[in-house]
Amino acid sequence: MLSIIEKIILSLLVIITLSAFFLPVYRRYQIIRSAKAVERTNNLGRRFWRVLSWVFLQRCTLKNERLGTGIIHAGLFYAALTFDTMTVNHTLDGFLSGFSLFGHGLAEHVVSGLIDFMALVVLLAAVYLALRRFLLRPQALRTSALDSAIIYFFLLTTTLSYLFFEACRYLYQPEQLRFSFLGPFLSRFLFGAEAPTNQPPSLLHLSWWLHIIIVYAFIAYVPHSKYFHMFAGPFNLLFHRETSPGEIEPINLENTEVYGIEKALDLTWKDCLDAFACIECGRCQDVCPAYLSGKPLSPKMIIYNLERHLLRSYFPLHEKNREKLPAIVPEVIKPDELWTCTSCGACMHVCPVEIEHLAKIFGLRQAQVLMESQFPTELNSFFRHLETNANPWGIGFSRRGEWAEKEKVPRLTENPKAEWLFFVGCAGSFDELGQAISRALVRLLRQAGVNFAILGEEEKCCGDAARRLGNEYLFQMLARQNLELFLQYGVKKILVFCPHGYHTLKYEYPRLLSIFSDMSAGDKEFLSQIQVVSHLELLSLLVKQGKISFKAAARETVVTFHDSCYYARHHHLRAEPRYLLRSLPGVRLKELPRGKEHSFCCGAGGGLMWTEEKLGQRINHIRAQEIAASQAEAVITACPFCLTMMRDGLKDLGKEELAAFELTQFLAASLLE
Repeated sequence: MLSIIEKIILSLLVIITLSAFFLPVYRRYQIIRSAKAVERTNNLGRRFWRVLSWVFLQRCTLKNERLGTGIIHAGLFYAALTFDTMTVNHTLDGFLSGFSLFGHGLAEHVVSGLIDFMALVVLLAAVYLALRRFLLRPQALRTSALDSAIIYFFLLTTTLSYLFFEACRYLYQPEQLRFSFLGPFLSRFLFGAEAPTNQPPSLLHLSWWLHIIIVYAFIAYVPHSKYFHMFAGPFNLLFHRETSPGEIEPINLENTEVYGIEKALDLTWKDCLDAFACIECGRCQDVCPAYLSGKPLSPKMIIYNLERHLLRSYFPLHEKNREKLPAIVPEVIKPDELWTCTSCGACMHVCPVEIEHLAKIFGLRQAQVLMESQFPTELNSFFRHLETNANPWGIGFSRRGEWAEKEKVPRLTENPKAEWLFFVGCAGSFDELGQAISRALVRLLRQAGVNFAILGEEEKCCGDAARRLGNEYLFQMLARQNLELFLQYGVKKILVFCPHGYHTLKYEYPRLLSIFSDMSAGDKEFLSQIQVVSHLELLSLLVKQGKISFKAAARETVVTFHDSCYYARHHHLRAEPRYLLRSLPGVRLKELPRGKEHSFCCGAGGGLMWTEEKLGQRINHIRAQEIAASQAEAVITACPFCLTMMRDGLKDLGKEELAAFELTQFLAASLLE
């Protein structure tokens, strides 16, 4: 098809295009290589097959939020694969006249019809996405307008230029487009029914070159655009976090010079890959309680600004020159963004390429607290209270077990053979609402005949809030004291009713063991085998076994359920509370619009229970409004902090007639004595 000179020109174009594509890709690869190590290569076989299903079946976009847009993107993905294949075929056809990857039989005819269908998909999708971005202009899509316009331009011109080539090809090679429906139509529309005798053969030649130049220009542009997620996204999915999204990597405080993330060199290679894989779809922003309540934080902008910072910092990163790098806070991310995250994990849950926003925020907080001593002023007393009395309120540690005296709950010193250690936690020990939950759980356990005991005044705060607020030193101190108590008493099973305590004891304490160099291997092995169970799991089991029974109800009660972020989203404990509620005679559950894995945060997570919410609307007010609109008689939750936030929110809105209970209280009130 092409002359020798044209083949030389095409060869040069291929080299230039590949260079234009791979040089910026290599630049990003070097940035990733310069970052800190993190282990993400375990279970590679399982990871690989998961990526295949998530990418090629488009499970990453076909989620139960933004389903319509997900279908559009899935169509674009399959169309891109089709056109990428045709680009290879188109290029080889230039070097080898008449070449076809699909042969010259039925397969070629089927592909001619498929490519026309995919062309329609691209045209419709590009028009829809352009109208959505530039006319409807949702908040989530108000970045990179020029980049988006260029991408839509290339999508349209690439498709239209191919259809023009197909129309010209139909003039001279109609037998190769037997199943094509757009090519013949456009050919007749553009050239008329008698076209083959009236059009010069050079027209086919011209249309071939037009399409190849536009396609190559698009390929060269891709690494500079958000469209690069088509390549970086699958790698990000391959190296996804297999543990809970809220888990924090332990810091070896004795052997580390930099605590957390101060500058770009402190990021892990996965943090950098996250930045380059971002689609800029804004799903994370759409569900972020901080953003939706008018606060400065947008998880999308955290990643967006981080990517631009990494690209600007290429040379000092490549040279590992720390002195030439600015501090990320406040140069890239502002303090008000950092300290308004509730760690609810909604951003990570909805992200199509599984970007890990929380790891960056936690790391930045660690650097601010441990290296700069920069944090909200109200946390001074919070940290001091934890350090001196092992609880956030600063109440004397000797009073931790007072709530249990009237209930005659035994300590482990009195009942060393107890099957379960009931780890009460700070809220259950000191807060009035929390103490009511503790007493209710004791009643349920006793009816079921469970052999349990508490630590009493020996118990320390689990350290969850201290860790999420960046004070890793304080967290490790509290955790070490609790772990030594578990060793001392030979604890094998732990029961908790706080989602944050559950997360910390079950998932974060075991990971600390690797950095405690002075602890024996035997002790570490024992501690790693401790079974930590939530009250939702144990109570569900006891009800199923018939060990807990409930009395008949005088009338039907309509309740709604507020899922805690750490139970429902981080650890998938969604069925258990609903099973327990449906076990109660006369109780009808009415789900909230944002429930289960899509639950809207109460505003207390991430340690923000202990800070002042000064910016924007109070998050618990938004949730309280949603609860009030449900027309339920009561709201039930399974977290002491959620309970406090719900009660305060309903009170502030003048909806005190709507009762709020922790699930354990609600169950205990219906016990068949």
